[in-house]
Amino acid sequence: MEKIKDALRKAKTDLAVKGNRATSVVRHKVQLSNDEELLAKLVYNQENVVELDQKRLENNRIVAHLKSNPASWVFDSLRTQVLQKMEENDWHTIAIISPTSGSGKTVVSINLAISIAQSPQKTAMLVDFDMRKPRVAQYLGLKHKKSMNDFLKGDADLSEIIVNPSIPRLTIIPTNKPVSKSSETLSLSKVKNLIVELKERYESRIVIFDLPPILHADDAMVILPHVDCVLLVLGDGADTESDLKQTMRLLDKSNILGVVVNRSEVEPKAYY
Repeated sequence: MEKIKDALRKAKTDLAVKGNRATSVVRHKVQLSNDEELLAKLVYNQENVVELDQKRLENNRIVAHLKSNPASWVFDSLRTQVLQKMEENDWHTIAIISPTSGSGKTVVSINLAISIAQSPQKTAMLVDFDMRKPRVAQYLGLKHKKSMNDFLKGDADLSEIIVNPSIPRLTIIPTNKPVSKSSETLSLSKVKNLIVELKERYESRIVIFDLPPILHADDAMVILPHVDCVLLVLGDGADTESDLKQTMRLLDKSNILGVVVNRSEVEPKAYY
């Protein structure tokens, strides 16, 4: 763990340099097209609303919606830092990646999306682009017939695959089963056009893409040029110093928003 921390300190210095480059770019403030009152009244097509099993969520460590759970504040804190940095740079899309498997990146992706959706001036959309091992629908217990698989084959429109998991201001685009030749599929112009559509449809929307581990396949490298920024998730005990160094080299041209060390030995404590 100490070697990981040393590597993280080095990465933090690199991030600060990249952050200064990012914030030096001329930016403009965009007035939100939807105010809090309008966002609070969002209503979804009932055919696409899926009720979630609370027990299943807790078993899969999905806790951001449970304010009574001490772990939920961790994701609220992460949300605040993520949104502040994204608003500074007028970013609307973020990729969640990890060096290797076992880091818990999908759990972080889901909890972050739920927490962002709870912000009064934001909506959140979580897209499962881990087409080798899609887990978002599995973790949430989403049983929706249409998914990204159908959209890519031309058997469903975008509106048919978007799911509201009975959480206000949150939508999910699940991938129900693995996709063969996933990196080639993600390279299609249809996928690039989809990213642009999701990004530009609503000014208030933050789009989170759950991507495969970057050291296991080139899928993430295909998507990253089309995403505003990256959140790197490290698994305590799952990723080595070498993994981190190799990952940072691959992310050299990406806007790295920050690093999350998941599965830490530090347990959250209740304030009250």
